[in-house]
Amino acid sequence: MSQLRTLLVVGAGGHGKAVAEAALLSGQWQRVNFVDDRWPALEAVCGMPVLGGLDRLAEYAATADGAIAAVGNNRVRRVWQERIVAAGGASLVSVVHPRACVSPSAVIGPGSAIMALAVVGAEARLGQGVILNAGAVVDHDVVMHDYAHLGVGACLAGGVVVGMSAWLQAGCSAGYGVVIEPGCVVAPGQALIARD
Repeated sequence: MSQLRTLLVVGAGGHGKAVAEAALLSGQWQRVNFVDDRWPALEAVCGMPVLGGLDRLAEYAATADGAIAAVGNNRVRRVWQERIVAAGGASLVSVVHPRACVSPSAVIGPGSAIMALAVVGAEARLGQGVILNAGAVVDHDVVMHDYAHLGVGACLAGGVVVGMSAWLQAGCSAGYGVVIEPGCVVAPGQALIARD
């Protein structure tokens, strides 16, 4: 009998729920446990247990096969991911929903979450801790630096560069070759075009 693989999800909010469900649907993980500072008031999410707070992260990571920081806030996600790495035990992993389409030539860094119906094109490069929410499109040769975040339905044309910790909210689009500065926040539905 094969061993059940356990994923530790740090953060039990909305994004954490989505990451946990994507992990289970992927078939790569058979069990998900959460760590969240709202424990003990929050004991379970979607039927999956919240073990305790982040103060015991090292203890919980030692019992898991992999871990991911699952929070939409880019700064917080970076801090939590650094804590996972420092804790040792579980390796930092990415979660890819089985209904995402990822090119075999694309590179996805550790700790990233690729949600349902997201597309990652040929030779796209995603750094660590990147989020592609449901329906987001990253076309060929796009570079997304560490902790960058695409909201639901955001679309990046070929060759776009997204700086570290930038956040393109729901429905944004960026035309070919656009460069988005680190830390930039783009409001929902905005269209960005490259300057000549």
